[in-house]
Amino acid sequence: MRVAKEILWNPSEDYKKSTNMMRFIDFVQKKSGLNLTSYNDLYNWSIENSALFWKAMWEFGGIIASRSYDEVVTNFEEMLRTKWFVGSKLNFAQNLLRFRDDRTALVFKGETMVQPVTLSYAELYDQVARLAKSMRDMGVTAGDRVAGFMPNMIETVVAMLATTSIGAIWSSCSPDFGIKGVLDRFGQIKPKILFMASGYFYDGKAFDTTEKVAGIAREIPSIERVVVIPYTEKDPRIDGIQRSILYQDFLSAEKGLELEFTQLPFDHPVYILYSSGTTGIPKCIVHGAGGTLIQHLKELMLHTDLKREDTIFYYTTCGWMMWNWLISSLSVGTTLVLFDGSPFYPDAGALWRLAQELGITIFGTSAKYLAAVEKAGVKPGAVYDLGKLKAILSTGSPLSLESFRFVYRDIKQDVCLSSISGGTDIISCFALGNPTGPVYAGELQCRGLGMKVESFDRYGKPVLNRKGELVCSAPFPSMPVYFWNDPDREKLRKAYFNVYPNIWRHGDYIEITEPGGVIIYGRSDTTLNPGGVRIGTAEIYRQVESLPEVKDSIVVGQDWDHDVRVILFVKLADSIRLTDELILRIKTTIRMNATPRHVPAKVIEVKDIPYTLNGKKVEMAVRSIIHNEEVLNRDALASPEALELFRGLPQLSE
Repeated sequence: MRVAKEILWNPSEDYKKSTNMMRFIDFVQKKSGLNLTSYNDLYNWSIENSALFWKAMWEFGGIIASRSYDEVVTNFEEMLRTKWFVGSKLNFAQNLLRFRDDRTALVFKGETMVQPVTLSYAELYDQVARLAKSMRDMGVTAGDRVAGFMPNMIETVVAMLATTSIGAIWSSCSPDFGIKGVLDRFGQIKPKILFMASGYFYDGKAFDTTEKVAGIAREIPSIERVVVIPYTEKDPRIDGIQRSILYQDFLSAEKGLELEFTQLPFDHPVYILYSSGTTGIPKCIVHGAGGTLIQHLKELMLHTDLKREDTIFYYTTCGWMMWNWLISSLSVGTTLVLFDGSPFYPDAGALWRLAQELGITIFGTSAKYLAAVEKAGVKPGAVYDLGKLKAILSTGSPLSLESFRFVYRDIKQDVCLSSISGGTDIISCFALGNPTGPVYAGELQCRGLGMKVESFDRYGKPVLNRKGELVCSAPFPSMPVYFWNDPDREKLRKAYFNVYPNIWRHGDYIEITEPGGVIIYGRSDTTLNPGGVRIGTAEIYRQVESLPEVKDSIVVGQDWDHDVRVILFVKLADSIRLTDELILRIKTTIRMNATPRHVPAKVIEVKDIPYTLNGKKVEMAVRSIIHNEEVLNRDALASPEALELFRGLPQLSE
């Protein structure tokens, strides 16, 4: 008998009626004559009638196109050959710049800035038009690559929009990447222009990037121009950077320009994103303009309930897909808040203070951040006025049961907490929030509309209320167009279709619950398998990191005696030592709240836990290190030196 679920939030009937989701249900019913009474009704209709659903989303989202489509979808039976909105012509930037009024489009706040910088929709359009003219004048055309090595600031958004208005392809890395990490990425795609800021701020310190960029420009001869935005200093020295020019000197001086939006097919490339690169050279994942646009409109308008009067924030760098997702909010005409710096500078309340000052209504962050705020003892709801906050979004890793409860106990009771999950691979989500439905502790509210997400057992059969592989068994518009330098799409096939033919296998370990919710247990390629029983790493983190003595942890499987044993590494709080008593308490907590199979064979103290620059634990890299295997592309790591802490530990041979 299943235990009753813990409901943490349930929207009122008035709130439900006011949502975009209910407007969309009414829109579909009027078009089709159907009687849809719930989200599950809508979801089932969307996957059983995929073409009708995406056609309805095209209309509801008001997609701007110079030429409409001949067919919504072709070759639906074969995922790698599926084409969407065949015959249509559109421009990505045009859809994000549909508003040209005085409403605030962008607010930028660096961690050291006293006052934020704002830009209206009219001013944004003007800046994009001027930059696009400069880029066209130097010969940038459709299909060229333009790269950004930038913080999350206004000029980054302007550069992306100018690039995509021409039909060129935008790609960006966070400025904290090392030179090798940047070369491994931009070196593959050969950009024509590189936009860079003179530096970035983190934890109250300024970091200069001019020397790094000088090295990058020397190593990538395709770069014809390096455009430098002064940021950490007003007058940066750029004489050491080949082919460099200051942003204000590159930007056209002409005012009142009309943007020319190059009209291109639905699947014309718009972005190149990258895999983490911790197990090999990063894969360059090419995403199409139309698929990205329609998927983001669906997720922002329906699943996030984003409206023009909202102010949306996501704590992200420009090297994470959540930046691309956030910027698509411009298509709704809302206000976007951009932030550069540490979320804990000058203290753990920094971002909540920002939410209060700017009246943020939708606050996006990572599961790691929420857990860290709780560990720091901060209770945002008691300190800051969060009256305008209507939704909190979390992604990057599974949100623990404790963090769900923390949000409703110490941040805000009347808020829709949407734990969302997807990936760089699809530049969007498989599971998201539902503003018309309840939030259950530990569960993502729903599978995304139009996404036939299932949980497959080891025999490739869909299961309910049981753990299995996350698959998507029907095509969707935001699949990658291709990988760069993969003309036959063979790398794409091997990445996602090598386990289940014609079915996307994402690499997550999930459970789909009877009401239609989703529980994420971690990556399936790091799933522990002691004694042949599969265990998700998130189940262990949930217990270990609830202990005040444990600051952070990482768990991997070690090959041992013809089986696999579970090894738990812990980073302890200041002045805490790993005693036999603490090890026993850790193991007992896991045994009591998970299962005996989750209990690690070894608990080992380390000084640091390695993460990618996007804030994800690198379990695969740690597993490789303890097995004396090579780890490539360490520049993808926030602290590559932390990996060496795991090499040759004597406890691993006992």
